[in-house]
Amino acid sequence: MSIYDGKKVLITGASAGIGYALSKELVKRGSEVIVTARRKDRLETLAQEIEKTGGKAHIFVEDLSMPESGKKLYDQIKSAGLNIDIIINNAGYGRFGELTSNGRDDYSKMLQLNVITLTDLCHLYIPDMITQGGGGIINVGSMASLSPIPYASVYSSSKAYVLMFSEAIRYEYQEKGIKVMALLPGGTESEFARVATEKSETLTKRYEKRVGTAAGGTMQTSLEVAIECLDAFEKNKQYLICGSRNRFLYKLTRIMSRQRVLKMTGGIFKKIAG
Repeated sequence: MSIYDGKKVLITGASAGIGYALSKELVKRGSEVIVTARRKDRLETLAQEIEKTGGKAHIFVEDLSMPESGKKLYDQIKSAGLNIDIIINNAGYGRFGELTSNGRDDYSKMLQLNVITLTDLCHLYIPDMITQGGGGIINVGSMASLSPIPYASVYSSSKAYVLMFSEAIRYEYQEKGIKVMALLPGGTESEFARVATEKSETLTKRYEKRVGTAAGGTMQTSLEVAIECLDAFEKNKQYLICGSRNRFLYKLTRIMSRQRVLKMTGGIFKKIAG
């Protein structure tokens, strides 16, 4: 029997991409999902699709890039009488370009979403999980967390936090029945690229060209990432680099100097960001 059978799973950023795919895949594996995002219409569409298959979805509309939004979401879910078994902190976004090409307010929202709200939800739900006798947390990071990424400096740094934080709390709470895994996807067919480049028409066009050349198989679909993620979490993996190509690239960087890695990633992302 799947570890997901009969579990209530909270998925943030469920309105599109990896979060959307995870929600549907979890229902296939017997879970009841609690989905949250900013876009109510997208969540309603997801819930309808899930209910058509005999599953159950609870919708909570919340902008997790706002201060105290994690606590607000937690209180709403509690008030609805729902006890969470597994959290998937999937919500997040990035920006491409030089540091000063994006505004401070934009970076503040990114860090609130990628770092602070993620931390808040773990901090709020871990005591409940201990009381319940166990639980699970999947924090969605990125391949970008594994090395410095010029022209995505704030985003990659926020995802490095996600990886370090996840591994640390995994150790802290492993004897209390709480499993923690960091998910590190690479290039994925999702809305991430559109959001990352939406401030610049030039960046959007440049990135779309790169996505087009990658469409032959170098980018995973959101569903492929979701399946790989849930399979790895069931095996109690500490972290997962998604996709064999991404795992090969990571092994390659392990034998390179940090200076050479920086030059390589800088060159790649400079072509994207211009």
